[in-house]
Amino acid sequence: MRKYALIAIGSALILAGCKEPNKSKQDGIAHEMEDLPAEVVIETLRSRTFAHEIVCNGKVVSQRQADLRFKSATEPIAAVMVKNGSRVKKGQTIARLMTSALENKLKQAKSRLEQSELEMKDVLIGQGYNTTAQNNVPESVWKLAQVKSGYAQNHAAYELARMELEDATMKAPFDGIIANLSAKAFCMPDASTPVCRIISTGGLSVEFSVLETELQVLGTGTKVEIMPYALPDTKVYGNITEINPLVDEKGLVKIRADINGDKRLFEGMNVRIRIQRDVPKQYVVPKTAIVLRSGRQVMFTLEDGKAVWNYVTTGLENLDSYTVIGETLKEGMQVIVSGNQNLAHHSPVIIAKPTNRK
Repeated sequence: MRKYALIAIGSALILAGCKEPNKSKQDGIAHEMEDLPAEVVIETLRSRTFAHEIVCNGKVVSQRQADLRFKSATEPIAAVMVKNGSRVKKGQTIARLMTSALENKLKQAKSRLEQSELEMKDVLIGQGYNTTAQNNVPESVWKLAQVKSGYAQNHAAYELARMELEDATMKAPFDGIIANLSAKAFCMPDASTPVCRIISTGGLSVEFSVLETELQVLGTGTKVEIMPYALPDTKVYGNITEINPLVDEKGLVKIRADINGDKRLFEGMNVRIRIQRDVPKQYVVPKTAIVLRSGRQVMFTLEDGKAVWNYVTTGLENLDSYTVIGETLKEGMQVIVSGNQNLAHHSPVIIAKPTNRK
């Protein structure tokens, strides 16, 4: 029995000794794989014109609109002459109130005014002035006669009654389209709710917001491309007319651009905004050239067969590229644009396929 135990122990020692060389061989292969250069794609860093692109959402707004209300809400509505979507001309009647009471009020005011005018003439005659030659009456005497006769007060009441009757007819202040019509005939107008909104047909604008960092490439007159979500095959164009000089808490700035006419667009439409502008003399690299190391932006360059990292800051961007700045950047450097995800400083690399970007 002891003989068999010694044989088993000896066999185990022999097998263990045979396995050690295999393990050492595997470690050596792994070490060699770690030292293999990574294949990378490079391109030459050049100063060139950058096609900057801004894409954001916006909303169509009219250049002029107004909520219309009756100034007096004491009389019911007699008639409404329009409906939602109606196109109206400046001065066209939109709605009117019942005017019988207002007309009677004006007649009474006119009667009182005429009576006070006679009394005023009596005052002037009593002081020896000829009422047919008003230019000969001193201004102080004239004002005193108006007050004593009640003429000034009655004249003001007459003008107020005349204006109330005139305001009982609502007219369009400019050419436009009727929207949000709420008034109905024979109902009392609600002083807190507009009868309707009139939206100018003279022009539309689009409002949108951009990051404050993008203002450097924008200005009044900059061309914008506008694509309504409701009309995916439609593109219209406009130009920036206003830049609000205020940055909100989100770092955004409001922009307004006038649309170069399109009758298919309406107030409140949601649109996609696209702005393209060339910015000269920029270092431009593909977005794939930028990686993060310890929370900082790094761009690797090729030097003597090794990857050298450079701290950079990205600026403008478009669909596939960034502009970059950095203290170590120089024109002509070989930038690693692919195969850089697992690189470290001074990692050995080999060029897989160089590219030439124009």
